[in-house]
Parts: sequence; structure tokens; C-alpha cells
Amino acid sequence: MKILHIYKDYPPVLGGIENHVRLLAEGQAQRGHQVAALVTNPAGPRTAIAEEAGVQVIRAGRLATVASTPLSLALPAQLAGSRPDVVHLHFPYPVGEMSQWLLRRGQATVLTYHSDVVRQAKILRLYRPLLRRVLHAADAIIIGSPPMRKSAYLAEHQARLHLIPYGIPLARFRDAARPAEIPAAAAQPTLLFVGRLRYYKGLDYLIRALPQIPARLLVVGIGPMEAEWRKLAADTGVAERIAWLGEVPDADLPALYHAADLFVLPASHTSEAFGLVQVEAMAAGLPVVSTELGTGTSYVNQDGVTGRVVPPRDPVALAAAINALLADPAERARLAAAAQARVAAEFDLPVMVQRVLALYEAALSQAQGHARAS
Repeated sequence: MKILHIYKDYPPVLGGIENHVRLLAEGQAQRGHQVAALVTNPAGPRTAIAEEAGVQVIRAGRLATVASTPLSLALPAQLAGSRPDVVHLHFPYPVGEMSQWLLRRGQATVLTYHSDVVRQAKILRLYRPLLRRVLHAADAIIIGSPPMRKSAYLAEHQARLHLIPYGIPLARFRDAARPAEIPAAAAQPTLLFVGRLRYYKGLDYLIRALPQIPARLLVVGIGPMEAEWRKLAADTGVAERIAWLGEVPDADLPALYHAADLFVLPASHTSEAFGLVQVEAMAAGLPVVSTELGTGTSYVNQDGVTGRVVPPRDPVALAAAINALLADPAERARLAAAAQARVAAEFDLPVMVQRVLALYEAALSQAQGHARAS
């Protein structure tokens, strides 16, 4: 099967969707399929093509970036010359979605609806009529968690929604060891945050909670909010208890999970649709403290089962949940065991790859049936 994934970015660009696209594409390639990823080139206007772990990665020339949306004339040109069986769109990326809607490459189109668009609401109002057409044209729409069914943009597409939770290679997180350069702290437990430093991650609320928490915090990631949040840490008096680790090589990330006592995802807005880093933490045996956004974050981390779920944008509630778990090692151990069991059952990479491939086959069969009927 010839498969073409379309999104705006691809690793080494950091991000949950970027990493998901890579894992899915590589997993499909390992099963003998011909897989390509059509994205944009963060380095500028030249198009670069490379073979990466069995996946042909086409980084189409990027002209500019407006409201987090890379603009590229080369991307639709590359799409026009492609001959895939299945085109897999990863929403939100309007340039890719509109290119496929206009050019209609492949026999079947599958779209993964990763999240609602929150911050770029004005742009979405302009795009919404076109988005409706894109969604209508898709043969199947994948959602990563049950709460995504409630999205207003998916209301009229319920019959074509397919729940396929995100998956990761669990063993690399489960079997890692604590890194020697970050030893256990006898006096202070360790909290861990992993993610792009963007407004919706809510790290500022964790920083505001930290004066009430007897712990240090490891922050993995970079992003546009870093300078502002570093200043907040200094103003709050907790700067000395926060280690800003920046970008961490993917191979080193599992060890950091094993260096922590709790993982915290203090997301503040519904742009955080799933929180795949929670799956990584749970696979490593870490209880999770997250927030109730009405999205997939509390589908992954279940309150009282694998961790704690608290209201968003509430530093007091966040501190209370974290302190309660830090004070109860037996409860942390219970939650950790349940977390590892949950991810093994629902979020393992081979399970996700097989579910997506089965959906492709069904979409292709349906499309071929329609073609014969016409």
C-alpha cells in the first residue's frame, strides 16, 4: 500500500502530533508499506527530500509562517505529483487539507482530527466553511479519545468517526533506568514536565503552585513562553528549584521519566487534546497529575486510577493533589502499577498501527465499491 501523510512539520521539530506522525509512518513502513510524509521545511524555501527510518520525508519549501501555519506553494505541487493509495491528513493544517481537497490524490482520504483550534479562532471562522468541505470529503475521520466526539466541528460527521487511541513504543519507556547525572534527591522529590512551552500547556500554573510544594521541577522542552515563564519563576521565588533542560534527545527522554516521582501536565486550554507525554510517563511507571479540560487528557490519565485530575488554571488544587501523592508512597506505587497496565492495554504502538491499517483497508474497499457502482 502506498501511504502519504500530510502535516505541517515532522521531527526533529518537537511536538506531539509531529512525533505521532513519525511513529505511525515508521510503523507502517516496518510492515512493508511504501510510506511518505509531506510536510514543510522549517529551514526555508527550498524543498528537501530524505529517507528516514524507511519513510520518505518530503519537506516542501516554506515561504513564511502565519498564526502557527506554515505557508508553502511547494507542498501542493509535491502533492499533485504523488500517486498514493491513501492520503492521511493530520488536522489542523489548512494548507495540507485544502491541497488534498482540491487535488484529490489517492483512492481514499483519511483525516486524523487531533484537536480543536482554540487560539486562532478568527482564522478558523474564515476557514470553517472550507473545513466542512474537507471533513465531508474524508472517507474516514480518526479521533484519539472519546471526548473528541463532542467537538462542534465533528457533530455532523459522527457516522465516519473512528476511535483509535494514540500509541507509542512502550518498552523503551518502561525499561529505562534513572540517569546517573540526575541522581535521586533525598531532601526533595522530583516533578517532571515535558512539552512545548506554549500557552495551553499551563506550566505557569505549576510554577505558581510550586511555592506550596516541597519538590524540584524538571522542565523538558522549548517554546515561545520560555522567557516569560522563567521570569515568573524568578518573581515567584522558585527559580532555584526549576531545572530548564531545553530540548532533550529522544533517546534520553525515557531516563528522565525514571528520574521523577510524579509527572505533571497542568494544561490550561483545550488545545491540549490528548497529552501523549502522559502515556510515556505512565509507561515508565509514573503517576500523573493532569487537568480536566473535557478533552482526551483525562481519558488517558484517569482520576484515582492512574493519577489525579484537577480543575485547570487552579494552582491551589494542583498543589494539593501533588502534595497528597508526594506524602503517600504506597498510593503512588498503586497508581503507577495501574498506569502501566492501562497503557499496555490501550496505547501500545503496534496496536495503533494495526488499527489504522485496518481502517485504510476498509476505506479503500469502500472507495473501490463506490467506483464500481458508478
